[in-house]
Amino acid sequence: MPQRPITSTSTTELVARDSMRYKTYNNVVETITCIANNHLMINGVSTGDIWEIDLEKNTFYPYFHVNPVSVVAGENTLTMNYQLFIMDLVEPHQSNEQQVLSDTLQIMIDVITQFRNGEKLRSYNQTHGTDIRYWTEGDFSMEPFVERFSNSVTGWVTDLPVIVEHNMNTCNTAFDNTDDCTQ
Repeated sequence: MPQRPITSTSTTELVARDSMRYKTYNNVVETITCIANNHLMINGVSTGDIWEIDLEKNTFYPYFHVNPVSVVAGENTLTMNYQLFIMDLVEPHQSNEQQVLSDTLQIMIDVITQFRNGEKLRSYNQTHGTDIRYWTEGDFSMEPFVERFSNSVTGWVTDLPVIVEHNMNTCNTAFDNTDDCTQ
């Protein structure tokens, strides 16, 4: 019976596989904003601290904002926590406030659903045998806000924990290991 030759995985192949499997902060933020930009009802997307949004200059609504909150490093995962805001303008006499709340709630649910069940964020790579994933767990509490900020926008805010794999492997870190740091 012929034996298959033993092959080694090159460093380049390992780096390529890990970059597909283990996601960075930039990957997660870009994925959230990509999902928001691809939603047919969202007309503006931004990221950063919520108080840095210049809604006075923004004329594109509904508007979606991603506010980074924290990262929790687990044994094999990173949980990146974000606050998501979706908002739209309300008429000066507030006659459309209920409609704005209804529409923006549906948009928020659509975005969360992509992380919960979206096939775009999961795929099996035949070459490397890795499942490229972002996911979230638990229930979501969405809080409405009305007449917030200086231009009276109304909408919803929720916390989104995005979980990605992380192997906490010291072999692939950017350290010069020639010095012994034990004292």
